[in-house]
Amino acid sequence: MISRETLRHLPQNVAGPAYDPSDVTPGIVHFGVGNFFRAHLAVYVDEVMGKTGARDWGIIGVGLTPGASSASKAQSFNAQSGLYTLTEAAPDGTETCRIIGAMCAYLHAPEKPDDVLAALAAPSTRIISMTITEGGYNIDEMTGLFRLDAPAIRQDLADPHHPKSFFGYVVEGLARRRDAGGTGVTVLSCDNLRHNGDVTRKAILSFAEARDAGLARWIAEHVTFPNAMVDRITPSMDNATKQRLSEASGLEDDMPLIAESFTQWVVEDRFAAGRPRFEEVGAQLVDDVIPHENLKLRILNASHILLAFMGLLSGYETIDEALADDALRNVVTRFLNEYVLTDIEAPANVDPEAYKETALERFSNSAMGDQNVRVGGDGASKIQVFWTETMRRRLRKKLPVDILAFGAASWLEALKGKGENGKSYQPFEPSLTEDDWARIRSGDFAVASELSAFDGWRDVGDQIFFDKLVFYREVLRKKGFRAALSLL
Repeated sequence: MISRETLRHLPQNVAGPAYDPSDVTPGIVHFGVGNFFRAHLAVYVDEVMGKTGARDWGIIGVGLTPGASSASKAQSFNAQSGLYTLTEAAPDGTETCRIIGAMCAYLHAPEKPDDVLAALAAPSTRIISMTITEGGYNIDEMTGLFRLDAPAIRQDLADPHHPKSFFGYVVEGLARRRDAGGTGVTVLSCDNLRHNGDVTRKAILSFAEARDAGLARWIAEHVTFPNAMVDRITPSMDNATKQRLSEASGLEDDMPLIAESFTQWVVEDRFAAGRPRFEEVGAQLVDDVIPHENLKLRILNASHILLAFMGLLSGYETIDEALADDALRNVVTRFLNEYVLTDIEAPANVDPEAYKETALERFSNSAMGDQNVRVGGDGASKIQVFWTETMRRRLRKKLPVDILAFGAASWLEALKGKGENGKSYQPFEPSLTEDDWARIRSGDFAVASELSAFDGWRDVGDQIFFDKLVFYREVLRKKGFRAALSLL
């Protein structure tokens, strides 16, 4: 187990924080202390404190999940004084290891609810951040509205001073700030969600309005919700990986972490109560994050799921294995060159060609072990978000859509849960209904065109995509993946 004493005797291959963690005081409260947060926001804060001399931006982590496992996680963090090792792996195989010291404390909310609320209301807290997953914002996908009828929300509205949910804690904390005559704060989403600040604002204000209209008005006037684009591959940790990392570092770390060497954070510069100087450690502070989001969605995310669908059918387990197949790499490269780069608006000072090459290099990083079944999971939702703009543009211009039709057919075929090598896997499609599954399994391949995954371009009025979808599904089913691939 590492400790602050460990920092005095680090192995030569491990770098320590460029500051004394015992001098750090909290300025951020963060909900959802998972691997991505520890490899992303916590790292930016760690680097800011090391470079600028600021010591008042330490992070108090908050875990909301009840149970022994979450309580044990809090104990591990606090036993190590919030310290942990981060190994950064480059595509060429080189790895570097350092200790991150940005976390001041970890609070398990079910055990210490008053401490969490006190931290939220403290004048020293200027940023409330979160990584609560894309599905954690409680927004109804059909209506676009915050779900006030969710059980946890109903419970917190009935007893607002003893919250259980993320929204209940944040709004109660903001209420205490207001009542104490305090200032506003920034509520900062670090989830991989489009317009994440706008979504957060809608959710928080909806909850607050249902609780107290006056409080909602105060929040609208005093709290900011910047949009942000986050990007870093951070795989899950199994025991074998933890053991390997500990052996490589020479330290007994209960919470080692590995991430790719690449990291990106683009955030709107709308902070209500000040912020760390993130721009000095590589973050991009902008007026509008949407152009950056669009670039990422259409280049990185769109090609990522295309590669995953093809990789699943080919029997490959990971993204890097799929990309190493020349035939699959050729399809992804053609998609990017012919379908995307010819018709994309890039943010100022960003070269789309260089961004594409960086994305492919990242996909090749074998140290990530990025699972095709994970990347291709929830395809019904991802297709709508990642492929719609490219598809609509091509249909309007009467340009070929074969690669995307083939990609969609590959997704539908991959939902059988078995690759061409006969190896089975479990597809993850939480948004599909029983009727959707019936359409997918139907011998009439045309009925799959009714799936909501394709709603985004249905109104363009061109039948060519759906005809191509049926064509490639028939070839996949009758002749196999490689035969269908050869027709592109």
